[in-house]
Amino acid sequence: MYDTFSSDYDRFVSWPGRLEYEMPFLQSLLPPGSRLLDAACGTGMHAIELARRGYRASGADLSAPMIARARENASRAGQNVDFKAAGFGGLAQAFGGGFDALLCLGNSIPHLIHLADLRAALGDFAASLRPGGILVLQNRNFDAVLQNRARWMEPQAHREGDAEWLFLRFYDYLPDGLIQFNILTLKRGAPQAAWAQTQQSTLLTPWQQAELTAALQEAGFEQIASYGDMQGKPFDPASSGNLILSAIRR
Repeated sequence: MYDTFSSDYDRFVSWPGRLEYEMPFLQSLLPPGSRLLDAACGTGMHAIELARRGYRASGADLSAPMIARARENASRAGQNVDFKAAGFGGLAQAFGGGFDALLCLGNSIPHLIHLADLRAALGDFAASLRPGGILVLQNRNFDAVLQNRARWMEPQAHREGDAEWLFLRFYDYLPDGLIQFNILTLKRGAPQAAWAQTQQSTLLTPWQQAELTAALQEAGFEQIASYGDMQGKPFDPASSGNLILSAIRR
């Protein structure tokens, strides 16, 4: 899915607004100037912005096309970020250990379908961090998603000259408890032109707060804190839009 979607990902995300919103909270958690790894970094915009703010940033993503975009973005921004194509379970091998911080943002953990996959990824995160290093996860609040069975998310729009893009995201709830995450992309080259449409889909496991907290403890993390958004508001399982978890490697 993300290999195909890489060409439109930076149109889908409104990066200036998102980074302005999220950076103060992230910086409140991260030691200044620390060495950090952004896992599942996509097109690299968080790592690039953190590098601009004085952090020693690296980024990893399983999708080689996403990493290619990330390198292009870093070059345009004039920032030195070490990007490598590596997925969950392969981070410590690709980069070595000793990071002060590891980020996994953008609802990436739910792509780990099985509990064994989750455990392996969190073990890899721990192996990538130094003792006392911090892990920050950002997921949707699936406690609320499952309670409300919400299907549609807010649409995203983008314009470049006369060309327009609309991105529609929706869930299909499957009988086995998994969720199929769908992105419908509509594009037209001029205001009166016909829309062309494509759809990409992938499976998610709706990991909930209690499950993730238990898995983090099992993987050797402590001082686990939960937040409801990327500004540090308290987590409410019934109403928060996000579940942000921070944890310290023992």
